[in-house]
Amino acid sequence: MAFTHGKNATFFVDTYPGLVSTDLSAYLNSTGLDRNADQAETSTLGSTYKSFVAGLIDGKFSLAGLFDPTVDAVLDALFVSGVSSDFIYRPQGTGAGTVQLDGHVILTSYSLSAGLDGPSAFTAEFQVDGAVIRTTP
Repeated sequence: MAFTHGKNATFFVDTYPGLVSTDLSAYLNSTGLDRNADQAETSTLGSTYKSFVAGLIDGKFSLAGLFDPTVDAVLDALFVSGVSSDFIYRPQGTGAGTVQLDGHVILTSYSLSAGLDGPSAFTAEFQVDGAVIRTTP
């Protein structure tokens, strides 16, 4: 098995305006992709057990990291614009045979925080817009 440390993960998103791919990895301390599939119930009268058919697939990316004016400019512009942007997520980092996920996302939540007990920080959540494509470049 090819286990790797999470510190190797990378996340790129296209900036707005101009849609230029930007590596946010140096600002992040946490990222992840959550995917869910809808299920439509098909049970009928007289059934003892429920039955289902698979429905639509949904996904969300969550990011957390340290505040920096550079990453703030990227995320604020994406949030205000509401445009769908390309992303590339590599949970094992770069290298031959590692998994790469890519597709389109819309930034739906962007929060800033600061306190006496730690560094200024941010969180962001992206809604996946369409399919997530899995490759191993």
